[in-house]
Amino acid sequence: MGLGPRRSAAARRFRALPYDFAMSTLVRAAVLTNYFEVARSLGLNPQPLLRAVGLSQATLADPEQRVLVSAAANLLEESARQANCPTFGLRMAESRQLSDMGAISLLLTHQATLGDALRTTIQYRHLLNEALAIYLEQAGDTVIVRQEVVTDTPVASRQATELALGVLFRMCGTVLGAHWRPYSVNFTHPAPADLQVHRRVFGSSTKFEFDSDFNGFVCSAADLEQKNPTADPVMARYAQRFVDSLQSANEPSVVRDVRRAIYLFLPMGRATIELVAQGLGLNVRTLQRQLDDAGSNFSELINEVRRDLALRYMQNEKYALGRIAELLGYSMPSSFTRWFTAQFGTAPAQWRAEHGRKPRAE
Repeated sequence: MGLGPRRSAAARRFRALPYDFAMSTLVRAAVLTNYFEVARSLGLNPQPLLRAVGLSQATLADPEQRVLVSAAANLLEESARQANCPTFGLRMAESRQLSDMGAISLLLTHQATLGDALRTTIQYRHLLNEALAIYLEQAGDTVIVRQEVVTDTPVASRQATELALGVLFRMCGTVLGAHWRPYSVNFTHPAPADLQVHRRVFGSSTKFEFDSDFNGFVCSAADLEQKNPTADPVMARYAQRFVDSLQSANEPSVVRDVRRAIYLFLPMGRATIELVAQGLGLNVRTLQRQLDDAGSNFSELINEVRRDLALRYMQNEKYALGRIAELLGYSMPSSFTRWFTAQFGTAPAQWRAEHGRKPRAE
C-alpha cells in the first residue's frame, strides 16, 4: 500500500503499517456508499483523501469490491476533519437504502419480525460487514442493541460508528415503519455542537445519550416482536438459500471473533473466557486450543482490546477515571492505575494532563 515518496499531508498523517490482506478484515466497498456525494457537498476533493488511505474511485465503483476496514475508517475520520464536519459518517447513512446491504437485503426485507431481522443481521454479518459486532441484550421489557466497529488496528472510529449505527437504525425503520420508536440512541463519544443531522436520521423526538457506556440503541422488547407487514415467508426461504450459498471474503478467524466479543462484553463486565466461548458456541478448551493454533491467547486479546478502549475513553473528557476503570473491568481504581501505567508509561491523570485533558473529580 506504498504511496511513494511524495505523499500528501493526509497520507503522512495516516500512513499505516504494511497490511497482510490474508489476515486483515475486509469489508464491502458498499460501506462507503454516498461517500463522494457527501464529500463534494462539503467542498472536499475526494481523490487525495482516497489516495492517502490506499483507495481509489475505481475500487469504490464496485460495491462488492473488498477494502480494508481500517482504510475505510481512516478515510471517514480524515474527511470529517478536513470538512470540519463531525457528522460526516451520519450524513452518509442518511440516504442509505436497504438494497445497499447487497444480497442480504432481500432476506432482511422478508423477516417476520424486527427481532428476526436483527438476528439475521448478526448471523450473516460476515456477508454484510465483518467489522461489525452486534449484541442483543434483554432486561425485562427492555432490549439494548449494542454495536461496535472493530478494526484490526486501533483507529479513530467516531464516523464509522455513527455510519454503522445510522444504517442499522434505518434498517429497523424499514422493517417496522412508523412503529419504530426506540427509547434512546447511545454513543460513547461526546455530542456535537449541533444535533440537526442526528434528528434527521434518528427522528426529531429521539432521545440521544452521548458519553454513554455503549454504542447502540435501547428499545422495547415488544418492538422486536412487531410483525413486518411486508414479510413473505416464501421469499424469505428463497433468499436464505441464496445467501447461504455465498462465501465470506474473509478467512474464518477465531481471533477476530473473540476480539469482537470482547469489545462488546468488556464494558458489560462479562468479558470472561467462559462467556465468550459460550457466545461463540464453543467450550473453553476448544476456544483455548483454537486461539493457541492461531498464535494467540485470551489474555492477550483482553489486554489488546482494553488498551484500545482505554484510549477511546481517556480521550473523552466526560469520562471520569473511576468510570473508565469500571468500563475496563476494574473494580478498584488503583488496579486500573497500575495497569494503565504499565501499558502507557504514565498514570491516567498524568496522561490526560499531557494530552490536554483535565481529569474530572471522582
